[in-house]
Amino acid sequence: MISASDFRKGLTVEWDGGVWNIVDFQHVKPGKGAAFVRTKIKNIMTGAVVERSFNPTDKMPRAIIETKEMNYVYNDGTLYYFMDTETYEQLPLSFDQVEDAIPYVKENTTVQVRFFKGSAFSVEAPNFVVLEVTETEPGFKGDTASNTYKPATLETGLVLQVPLFISIGDKLRVDTRSGEYMERA
Repeated sequence: MISASDFRKGLTVEWDGGVWNIVDFQHVKPGKGAAFVRTKIKNIMTGAVVERSFNPTDKMPRAIIETKEMNYVYNDGTLYYFMDTETYEQLPLSFDQVEDAIPYVKENTTVQVRFFKGSAFSVEAPNFVVLEVTETEPGFKGDTASNTYKPATLETGLVLQVPLFISIGDKLRVDTRSGEYMERA
């Protein structure tokens, strides 16, 4: 059991029938009245973010989140299939469970799948991925002097802003945390 006075960013707890991740917290000691802990918490199953105040003595169980390394295998139109690299079992996941990671993941990419009590709830792409440009407008000679950008479509369907010198067929390194172009690979 964890008391509210021990809250830290990134801590995962079970509360109100759900599993919540502490996004932000602040210990508040007003001039009058009792101290309290003001928190911003995110439901890891639904993605809902809630602001809530807790008494510092409130206790709740810590949620144990398991992480497994899996390979993205394929998509059949409605489900996304991931294979456990140890047992070779395939796990089908819905778009809601993979929507944050899937724009950065191509087939045979290793990802982290997060589980709570045996059921998968989210997928995390690697921090950096290399993807090929499949569609973009051509750049013109002399356009490299300014910091102007153009849209480019990558092999996974992701559209992001890239410098003008990038052309079709270039392989780009992309930061999956911010969704930004880093460099040519």
